[in-house]
Amino acid sequence: MENYDKLRLADSKNVNGKVTWHSPSNLAIIKYWGKHGIQLPNNPSLSMTLTNAISKTTVEYQQRSNYSGGAEVTFEFEGKQLPKFQERIKRYLTSIKPFVPFIEQLQFDIKSENTFPHSSGIASSASAMSALALCITTIEDELFNSLPEIEDFERKASLLARLGSGSASRSIFDSWALWGKTGDVEGSSDEYAIPMKEKVHPTFHSLHDDILIVSSTEKSVSSSDGHALMDTNTYASTRYDEAKRQLFYLLEALKQGDIERFGKIAEQEAMSLHALMMVSNPSYILMEPATLAVIKKVRGYRKDTGAHLYFSLDAGPNVHLLYPDSEAEQINEFIQNELKQYCVNGLIINDKVGPGPIQID
Repeated sequence: MENYDKLRLADSKNVNGKVTWHSPSNLAIIKYWGKHGIQLPNNPSLSMTLTNAISKTTVEYQQRSNYSGGAEVTFEFEGKQLPKFQERIKRYLTSIKPFVPFIEQLQFDIKSENTFPHSSGIASSASAMSALALCITTIEDELFNSLPEIEDFERKASLLARLGSGSASRSIFDSWALWGKTGDVEGSSDEYAIPMKEKVHPTFHSLHDDILIVSSTEKSVSSSDGHALMDTNTYASTRYDEAKRQLFYLLEALKQGDIERFGKIAEQEAMSLHALMMVSNPSYILMEPATLAVIKKVRGYRKDTGAHLYFSLDAGPNVHLLYPDSEAEQINEFIQNELKQYCVNGLIINDKVGPGPIQID
């Protein structure tokens, strides 16, 4: 087990610095819904890392002269001080102290912003917490030179991100990532995610994900509360078994470049996620009428044309439209002519599988 005690600053030091990371959201095709312990998943999940739906986070830090165990932080989101989120960030930083003991020795001033609506079901916690975790991991490496290999850096960043938001563990990696222990993939772990790009057919390296913003309002039930409701969900154990089977079939589809099989699994997983919400106690519905209208249009278009256009949903009402780059022109025309009308102010985030986080000098 790694000795984290060495990651402490000498009181005689006086360090300060600034780190900025841009980190993307990700879309889980196999959904993670339900957890145990300290942010550990009840089933493995597999996701595609996005390009344009990102959080931009800057952390300025300086050494504190006095400290007593907790983190010291100020936080701004898109230029505004948000006490609720500042307190969440403070709790998070304090919680990761066992892995980065120097946390209590520093004062952090954090500024963050998104390129997409917050709390509307585009995994904003994944991009935000992964960006913050990358900043903290970078600070560790700068202060202690403790993570010389990129694999070590990414693993530590993914572990720290997971402790803030389970799905954030996957945003550390470009293209495709897997989080959760499974006998189907060597090296997989509940503690951190692993990269999957090399196990995926080139067809899926350029997969499009157009995100239709059918609602920009904050969700009525947070993802954290939704996960907690799985503890008493009658169908929970059935769901976890289903997710493991679906993962096996998805891995085969991704390896072989089978877009039709991929699309079928993506849609089944999306509907299963929202079905679990509807049968929880208390039950809730995050889909909007426009969500269902878009799904019906997509199914009709696919039936009429044979196009490889599929939908997915995250824990919110907005619709992710997945399709290969080779069919982008005709599908874009359909989206503009038939689906844009359902979006708030016509807002569509044109995204695709991306290169992962970027550190900004």
